[in-house]
Amino acid sequence: MERQEAEQRVQTLREQLEEYGYHYYVLDQPLVSDAEYDQLLKELVALETDYPELISDDSPSVRVGGEPLPFFEKVEHKTPMLSLGNAFNEQDLRDFDRRVRERVGEELTYSCELKIDGLAVSLTYENGKFIRGATRGDGSVGEDITNNLKTIQAIPLRLKEKVNLEVRGEAYMPKKSFESLNAAKEEGGEEKFANPRNAAAGSLRQLDPKIASKRNLSIFIYAVGNAEGQDLASHHEGLSFLDHLGFKVNKESQHCFSIEEVIAYTEKWTTRRADLSYDIDGIVIKVDSIPQQRELGFTAKSPRWATAFKFPAEEVVTTLRDIELSVGRTGVVTPTAILDPVVVAGTTVKRASLHNEDLIREKDVKLGDTVIIKKAGDIIPEVVNVLTENRDGSEREFSMPTHCPECESELVRLEGEVALRCINPECPAQIREGLIHFVSRQAMNIDGLGEKVIAQLFDHKLIHTVADLYQLEREELLKLERMGEKSVDNLLQAIEKSKENSLEKLIFGLGIRFVGAKAAKTLAIHFDTMDQLIEASEEELIAVNEIGEKMAASVVRFFEADKVRALIERLKSNNVNTTYKGPKPVTNADEVDSIFANKTVVLTGKLHELTRDEAKEKIELLGGKVTGSVSKKTDLVIAGDDAGSKKKKAEELGVEIWDEKALIKELN
Repeated sequence: MERQEAEQRVQTLREQLEEYGYHYYVLDQPLVSDAEYDQLLKELVALETDYPELISDDSPSVRVGGEPLPFFEKVEHKTPMLSLGNAFNEQDLRDFDRRVRERVGEELTYSCELKIDGLAVSLTYENGKFIRGATRGDGSVGEDITNNLKTIQAIPLRLKEKVNLEVRGEAYMPKKSFESLNAAKEEGGEEKFANPRNAAAGSLRQLDPKIASKRNLSIFIYAVGNAEGQDLASHHEGLSFLDHLGFKVNKESQHCFSIEEVIAYTEKWTTRRADLSYDIDGIVIKVDSIPQQRELGFTAKSPRWATAFKFPAEEVVTTLRDIELSVGRTGVVTPTAILDPVVVAGTTVKRASLHNEDLIREKDVKLGDTVIIKKAGDIIPEVVNVLTENRDGSEREFSMPTHCPECESELVRLEGEVALRCINPECPAQIREGLIHFVSRQAMNIDGLGEKVIAQLFDHKLIHTVADLYQLEREELLKLERMGEKSVDNLLQAIEKSKENSLEKLIFGLGIRFVGAKAAKTLAIHFDTMDQLIEASEEELIAVNEIGEKMAASVVRFFEADKVRALIERLKSNNVNTTYKGPKPVTNADEVDSIFANKTVVLTGKLHELTRDEAKEKIELLGGKVTGSVSKKTDLVIAGDDAGSKKKKAEELGVEIWDEKALIKELN
């Protein structure tokens, strides 16, 4: 075949395969047999092999999987992928409805959709072409899994319009695919996956895309993240737009005009969820109007305009055989029930939380008891109650120990606490758990240092403090089990990279009691360097917004210890950054030569060139204060497209109003 003829045939084959794939994987309406589709794909691959210059990264042939990757690159989400608040019953839904109406008024509708139990992903398209796909990660930073996502037939590699947009979806494994996969694993003597969600997540995190291509995953796209040049007025309009572009959108979504309709929808799918060909773990309820979504805004963790209704937890009966004790990084001794294995909400459960001694006494738990367990929020197994009527006299009382199960130090119960605690700072369990916390995602985020690797390093006495991580030698690591040259090099590279983290990551990683990730950033922004934080008094700490007396006292106590100060010096000597690197709001606006200095600014409506967070950050850097509501104290309102009640109130109060163009001009 001549090259020109081959080029024409390749183009024809691609168009045919795209059309057949769309009808089969998105519409569930096959146009040709599997054998005919496979034959056409085989012909395309053969032609692309003969004429490599005709290969393109949006060809249907890429779905068979490319070359293995050494590791996944990090991807920063332009718009954060936030988690949702939860509603567990009808009253929670009515409370959500009340809160929303208090902020935006009575004229509103909701969009309800099934909450697919899979892996949340972000897909980015340029000129209608799929260029990148990423996991949710921590909401701000995910992993680039583009090659694996290309193997999902329901993801269009080219859209029906040449648009620039980013969409969010849930990749999942259909029940049939899951059953086939586990049957193959069982036949091969491999460990089976616990549920379709774990199977989907595991498939998409394979470094070899060919493995992902064999897993028969699918996806539902549920939201538009960013879309250039599109002015979408509502969520359901956005779903129609996605459907028009060729995305697979769940057809069970419903536009609801009252909270009563929302409740009816949740009741319907609570009873019908088993009938679906895929797993769901709840219902997502969103305020439908996008201008109202903007007006409602976000909390630190989730949007105020959406919530996730969680199905009532499945309760299962099993036998409690033993109670195991574990020691956490703060010294708290936690009892865990050891159970006869039982399937709960799709996974095999062998352990369940008992929380503390008081709960064991309150529920009258004995070894050998028949117990009811459930998964709190469909995630964490816990003992609900004991079936005392099933006792036959063979059950045994359980008593909490007086000494630490790890180091034999005497346990104490601090005033006002229900937990027993080991207060020995050299307790191996606390040190080990502290190391695991230090390398975790929200802390220093060191890839390759999971719990098993940390335990291995600790048991071989290669690490005792977090500073030891920065003095690990390649030769020492190569002597350990399952540590080949490639994994050792990747690990050392990740450790080296973590030295560049901003100060708040280090503060959180140190595990100071009562100091979470948000407080760590607040402290880093205020004190700028570790040295200044170490020398801060309780009074200086309390003066920082959002830092209370309890937290301030804990920070001072932590840094008073000579051992902690010596640890900080070791980290510095290993070139670990101890300075805040992020943007910093202006503390003295009088020193700033800016129109925003000492001004109270409100952002409303849709911005195109900046996100709300970017605009807020820039205004605060120039001495302004950004608030969420318009009042007599407001100096300026920035009104984007579809600005609603806030703009109207600003007009009534005579507050100065700018459009985004004026804002950009001033910022520049």
